[in-house]
Order: sequence, then C-alpha cells, then structure tokens
Amino acid sequence: MAEVLVYVDHVDGAVRKPTLELLTLARRIGEPVAVVLGAGADATAAVLAEHGAVKVLTADAPEFTEYLVVPKVDALQAAYDAVSPVAVLVPSSAEGKEIAARLAVRIGSGIITDAIDLEAGDEGPVATQSAFAASFTTKSRVSKGTPVITVKPNSAPVEAAPAAGAVEALAVTFGALATGTKVTARTPRESTGRPELTEAAIVVSGGRGVNGAENFGIIEALADSLGAAVGASRAAVDAGWYPHTNQVGQTGKSVSPQLYIASGISGAIQHRAGMQTSKTIVAINKDAEAPIFDLVDYGVVGDLFAVVPQLTDEIKARKG
Repeated sequence: MAEVLVYVDHVDGAVRKPTLELLTLARRIGEPVAVVLGAGADATAAVLAEHGAVKVLTADAPEFTEYLVVPKVDALQAAYDAVSPVAVLVPSSAEGKEIAARLAVRIGSGIITDAIDLEAGDEGPVATQSAFAASFTTKSRVSKGTPVITVKPNSAPVEAAPAAGAVEALAVTFGALATGTKVTARTPRESTGRPELTEAAIVVSGGRGVNGAENFGIIEALADSLGAAVGASRAAVDAGWYPHTNQVGQTGKSVSPQLYIASGISGAIQHRAGMQTSKTIVAINKDAEAPIFDLVDYGVVGDLFAVVPQLTDEIKARKG
C-alpha cells in the first residue's frame, strides 16, 4: 500500500492533537509514515504507532530549534526523497503552511491549504475545503506532482488504529539557507489552563456586546464550566479588551470546534470566516436582526449579561 508522509507537530515529545487527526486522514489514502523532528522525537513513537503510523522517521539537530522553518523543510524533503509518498500532510498552523509551501516549491508539486476533509480518488487524494468565508465547499486535487496538503485542526476524529510504528533515523543534510534566520530569544506563553484555541473542541467567544475588558470574566466563566477555549471578535481585540492571540476571524485564527458559542458578536463576514466551519454554532445577542443568527444552529435573543451567567450556573449545576 502507498505511504503517506505526516509531519508531526509536538512539544518535547508530546504529540499535539492535530497530528493525530492527520493520521486518521492519512489512513484513508495509504499507510501513514510520521516525520518527527527535534528533541523528544523518540518519545513520540508509541503514541504515533497507537494511532496508525507504520513507520516513524526521526531526526534531531540544533538547527531545528535555533533557526526558523528551513531546517524543517530540509528534513521533510529528505523524508520525501526516502519514502516517495502519495501525499504529504501537514497541520494547518502558520508554521505548517510555510513548511508545506516551501516543500511544494522544492519538489515541484501542487499544494492545498486549510483542507477540512480528505478522501481517496482515482487520480489522487481529493481534499475538501471551505471557500468564501465557508459559504461554499469545494473538492480539489493536485494536478501536478505529489500533493502537499495542510489540514485544519478538528477536521477529523482521533481514532486509535495500532500499527508497527517502527522507528528509523532520518539522515538530513541542511542546505545553505537553513541558517539564514536565527532565533535570538524565546518567551514561554503564559498558561491559562484552557485548551489551545485552534485545537479546542469547544470555543466560547465574546464580541463588542461584552462592552469592556472587565466584563470578559463572564465569558471566561462559561468557557471554564465547559472546559473550553476563549475567543474574541476583532472588535473586542481592537478595543483592547482581549489579547490578539485569542482573535477569531479572517485576520485572526480559524477554528472548527464541535461547539462554538458566540456572545455579543454581530456576525460580520470577517468573524464568520474564522468560525463558520464549526460543527454546532450557538449565538447569544440582544439584536434579533444580527447577521450571526443567519448562521447558527441555536440562537438566543437576549442580554448576554443575563443569559450567559444563567447558562454557566446551569452547566455547573448539571455537572455537580
């Protein structure tokens, strides 16, 4: 059976959820071969094997942490040359899309970004994408070379499918450009204890209707009761009420959770572009004519300052 390269996103050996989703999709079109780069690579093998990786290619070198992107592209190209896969799958993060684009140029192949589904086709893998702020769904395939595809988080379930997971060292030769951009400092992100926004199964977002940074506490309380991530609209971020890292929308982050709760968000196209592929959407807004209600599965017309705390209390009561 043909092999599919899967680029592994991990932190010191802890595999992140989008990679496990990629393994699910990879099994639809071939046998997953995982590529793990950097410190802790060997520690990923058991988890990757449990989720379907028939082989785990590992490489560690200081270049992966001391320089940006290019060393990882060098390594992924080495894996491509060694395996000759039918496709290369990469998580659809900012770094992942740059890695994918650079690889596609090097190997002379087409690229598809932000896929939300993947299936086998007679002429190669077929990817599903959302277009025009998710107003349309398209199916595409690469017409030249080996497809390089980035996949949005929460696009597929994480499914256990035990496989061999044989670990092999990957020989990597770094090119002249690998050391072109050096990392001079790193600042750890402060942990909130909440899920990563783009990976969360539930996201609770607040917008202009929250009416101030001091009021985002009720959004956070609802999120915490659900074990959810907290998002914000561009209006709330531009007003300085919440950090830009939590912005959902065309100029922020794209999310596709199982449940998205929008509180005090009108539903402008810019925001919809970042969350419209959510599986179930709930909106709370006092304006019955707000555009967000054209999109939702469930809508509550009411004052969020009355509705959200009641919802939080009810969730806590049912859980308690």
